[in-house]
Amino acid sequence: MSYKKFLPLVVALLSGHVAAHNHDSITDKAVQLREQALNHSDPYGIVESLTVEVGHRLPGTKNDERAVEWAVKKLKSFGFDKVYTEDVDIPVWHRGVEKAEITFPYPQKLVITALGGSVPTPKDGITASVVRFDSFDALKKAKKGSLKGKIAFVDELTPKHREGNGYGKNSVIRRTSASIAADKGAIGVVIRSIGTSKNRFAHTGQMSYAKGSKKIPIGALSSPDANLLATMLKKAGHVKLSMTLATEILPAGKSANVIAEIKGREKPEEVIILGAHLDSWDLGTGALDDGAGVGIVSEAARLIAAMPQKPRRTIRLVLWAAEEIGLVGSKQYVREHMAELKNIKLVSESDFGGSNIFRFDSNFASSDLHFVDNVMKVLAPLGIEKGNNTAGGGPDSWPFRMKGVPVFSLRQNGIDYFDYHHTPNDTLDKLDPKQMQQNVAAWAAVIYMAAESDVEFSHLPVKQ
Repeated sequence: MSYKKFLPLVVALLSGHVAAHNHDSITDKAVQLREQALNHSDPYGIVESLTVEVGHRLPGTKNDERAVEWAVKKLKSFGFDKVYTEDVDIPVWHRGVEKAEITFPYPQKLVITALGGSVPTPKDGITASVVRFDSFDALKKAKKGSLKGKIAFVDELTPKHREGNGYGKNSVIRRTSASIAADKGAIGVVIRSIGTSKNRFAHTGQMSYAKGSKKIPIGALSSPDANLLATMLKKAGHVKLSMTLATEILPAGKSANVIAEIKGREKPEEVIILGAHLDSWDLGTGALDDGAGVGIVSEAARLIAAMPQKPRRTIRLVLWAAEEIGLVGSKQYVREHMAELKNIKLVSESDFGGSNIFRFDSNFASSDLHFVDNVMKVLAPLGIEKGNNTAGGGPDSWPFRMKGVPVFSLRQNGIDYFDYHHTPNDTLDKLDPKQMQQNVAAWAAVIYMAAESDVEFSHLPVKQ
């Protein structure tokens, strides 16, 4: 009998054996990376360097420029194949003096902060009667003209949640209340901070004006001060508030995405992107948001770059510019890299502080979901569970996801994250080095396995 009859079967068996062997090899190396990260990585040291040597990184400030210089120098010291920057055009806004006080019936000073993008009050501020709304929906339902000459006060609580769902729901209050209140006649707005802290820290963040609406100033009160104002309104019925926000909207400026690459040994044109955003708000030092992400993904990429053999695909680390003011850096990157988007296989971002990862979520084509089962063999010992297939991938992954690029999320425990996020209390002491190492272990394993594997990571239908 001719051996040729059995040749296809032999080839198939050998191919399966080779594939299984390759997968086992990839898993073994990912486990080695995981253990190295757990015992010998230092993401905390990177954040310490950033927050001490630079501090806050508000886009358009000197500190933002220094952060870009810091990042280039730091990443070059990590031994990547290539480190470079790409300029990003940004809107520029500065905070200035901010103060508020109740002037009637019981004068008291309040802790307030301007929301990013807000226009200033007149130089001498504004003073007016306050109208309280216990929810954002109540503000939306107010009659046109009912707030003429008044300051609207939106007093909706943001609940704590491990995944930050309360913030996700309530951030629309911060973004849109000014235009809604202006359309009803208000001359200014204060909101209860969209955070979960009970401390006397106000919580900032970006807002925007609807096209055609009058632009009025908006600030956020600390939670205790929102309580004070609400209680006084309940007791007295009529309260007057004075508010001064000396913000500045300046001519457009420049920042930069800072990029480092590990060139793939077999398929350098195929790219896995991991990222964090380099900018931060200016009230704290941006240790959690997003210094922690910078430290985690930079250290994960450094560990892979130091391996004896580079992975098959290129790994591209991007420290995004100007995320806080509207995903500016990532949006511009996608616009300018449309021609190569088909070769970007996978994208994700670390942007939720430094607490332990508890779940791996994907957003893959069904044909690629077996990668999740493979990677879970490495992640499960870290206390990470298999999640769903509806991952967002992090804020700066959104422009990619809208173009069909697959994403994943390493979900962190964020139960306390919004106690500090966007406040003066976002500082280095809130980070736990050991929990950050668990993050590095997960990121290094997933990114290495994605870059080394033969999984296609097919693009999904484009979002409309």
